[in-house]
Amino acid sequence: MSYRHLLVPTDGSARSRAAAAAAVALARSSGARITGLFVIAEGVPTAFSGGKLYASGVVGRRIRALAKLQAKAALAEIDRRAAAARVRHQEIQRRARAPWRAILRVARARGCDLIVMGSRGRGRVKSALLGSQTLQVLAHSRIPVLVCR
Repeated sequence: MSYRHLLVPTDGSARSRAAAAAAVALARSSGARITGLFVIAEGVPTAFSGGKLYASGVVGRRIRALAKLQAKAALAEIDRRAAAARVRHQEIQRRARAPWRAILRVARARGCDLIVMGSRGRGRVKSALLGSQTLQVLAHSRIPVLVCR
């Protein structure tokens, strides 16, 4: 099957970067374009891991600024990979209480025919506490989802 438009949600984690690499390779081979997406989750506790802010709990200017910096860095990685492979791409940021819902909304609104995402961005404990966005996307998406480990 050939795809035309891939959505690549990222949180900047190693698994998200692996998903971005897979998406770029798939897009290049099928002539598709990519939309990189970073969702800043609001209304849940702030979680830090490995010195990075995992996009949650955006409260106050300082945390919001950190989230924007992380979003910029994560999306720059997709931009760099796509540009190097000469794949058409764009990057967007959204804010949402439930990132998985924002991912599905963006995929529908942008006419994406495949979502490519990492299997888990946070550590196991944080993922269990906050819920896996990937699992929610898989459970609710009508668009095919490629999960990369």
